[in-house]
Amino acid sequence: MLMDFIATAASGVGLGAIMLVLRHLSRGSLPKWVVPAGAGIGMLGFAIWNEYTWFDRVTASLPAEVIVVSAPQDRAIYRPWTYLAPLTTRFVALDRTSMVISQGNADLRVASAVVVQRWTATQRVPMAFDCAGARRADLFEGASLGDNGTLVGAQWRDVGPDDRLLRAACQEG
Repeated sequence: MLMDFIATAASGVGLGAIMLVLRHLSRGSLPKWVVPAGAGIGMLGFAIWNEYTWFDRVTASLPAEVIVVSAPQDRAIYRPWTYLAPLTTRFVALDRTSMVISQGNADLRVASAVVVQRWTATQRVPMAFDCAGARRADLFEGASLGDNGTLVGAQWRDVGPDDRLLRAACQEG
């Protein structure tokens, strides 16, 4: 957040300085108010660009093995422009980089779902997947999955074959 503040301020200073130079080159024919107006437009423009490109910039930096499964677009009454152009400020992805496939049953897998939200720390949720049974389980507080499919400390939840997290975990390659 501090870097966003610094970048926003720098954008304002930069465009304000450009307007100051233009005012000087025009020998004062541009009104004085163009300098603070330029600074304001620079800061506002950067803030809008930063908000609307956040999701694309973050997901572009993810490894190919991290699959985005959900990215809802938000609308808010305190941001009325989002009713015309909604924002994506959070997403859920499955991290296949550390996926463990059971030695005894290739349909059983453990991977982490990653919850990323703007202005919030990223959270990892370890999950077990049963590709053949179309079910998954959250592995909290020491819960684990045995090679034979036995869950210890958790329960399977039927999610169906169309579940995005399950599909991402069970795809080959």
